[in-house]
Amino acid sequence: MIIELRTYTLRIATTRDFVARYAAEGRDVQVEHLGEPALYAVSDIGDQNQVIHAWRYRDFADRDARRAALEADPRWLAYKRRSLADDHVQQQSTAILREVDFAALTATTGAKA
Repeated sequence: MIIELRTYTLRIATTRDFVARYAAEGRDVQVEHLGEPALYAVSDIGDQNQVIHAWRYRDFADRDARRAALEADPRWLAYKRRSLADDHVQQQSTAILREVDFAALTATTGAKA
């Protein structure tokens, strides 16, 4: 398995609006093509104004196919145009990580804090 980790650094005081637009307009179509994210979070301590999300794929071919389908979906393209027009994102970084057998991300329920 591979994990695609994306970090968006946003302009100060735009995180709430960025996340709200994504929740209202982008999330459903992205999940339809990519599946549920392994992580979707905002920074709290440390670097601020960041949205971090991670997507799990079987391999690069799986990633390429799913992302191509997403990028061909007119609903996603419309969301991206509106989101880009908001001009919230200052920087994006993307990393591809390989899971190791003993520490693979797994969906858990009822995790204790």
